[in-house]
Amino acid sequence: MKEKEKNIDYKDCMVQECDTNYINLHGSSPLYSIFLLEGTGRVSVDLVEYTFEGKIILFTSPYQIIHFDVEKPLIVRRLQFHGDFYCIEYHKKEVACNGLLFNNIYQQPYVNLKEKDFTELDYILGKLIAELENRSTYAMAVVRSYLQLILALCSKIKSEENLVHEERNIHHPLIQFKELLENNFRKERQPSFYATQMNISSNSFSKLCKQYFLKTPSTLIHERVILEAKKLIHLSYKSMKQIAAELNFDDENYFSRYFKKHTGITPTAFRENVGISIVADLSR
Repeated sequence: MKEKEKNIDYKDCMVQECDTNYINLHGSSPLYSIFLLEGTGRVSVDLVEYTFEGKIILFTSPYQIIHFDVEKPLIVRRLQFHGDFYCIEYHKKEVACNGLLFNNIYQQPYVNLKEKDFTELDYILGKLIAELENRSTYAMAVVRSYLQLILALCSKIKSEENLVHEERNIHHPLIQFKELLENNFRKERQPSFYATQMNISSNSFSKLCKQYFLKTPSTLIHERVILEAKKLIHLSYKSMKQIAAELNFDDENYFSRYFKKHTGITPTAFRENVGISIVADLSR
């Protein structure tokens, strides 16, 4: 299979039919991405590794770093869209995918699919591709509808998975950690703070995090800070100085270094490439 077989694009939405080697070379981008594939292997998202098997659909947000580790290249359909094309924040009432499929630091970034779900999503994606090729007056409205349908179906599948997961882990000690992190990440970035709050040792806390989230406490804390930084950069007109202060960084330069260390891009470049969402205008 060639590195890149087909690339269909129209303005801020495109579909690529490629393989995992191509994704490894071009995985990070300013766009939201949806990957539909089948196979066995490992995938790293922002340096956190996950094992997958069978049919999956994977979701990444702008400037997340993705890399596949597989024995043989797998065929992938990658649907990408700009935040201005389909704003997941603006459409959160119709499709509650933000924080579930995208921007979810607490769960694996992909959804396991049954045969019938994979077939249905592949069919819808094929219809979306046909509309992109069509480029008629109403094509983009239809493409948005197909994209919304894909997100809605995956949100439904993921929500059903979560119900089962939550029932099994209702008494897990790290359920409390999620709440603590959401309430304190702006000020508290040391794992020892959260371990103390939960009355467990730092070593036990670290082991539990790796088992439950597949991440260290430090990784989760950093990811939550970066997620909030991305939201403020993309969903507001606040200056980098204001954002740095809101997230309790000593100064704008330290914030910029921290952000680039974890994303590979500066906050200013992130805003330039991703843009400011229409949600920012609504909040003015």
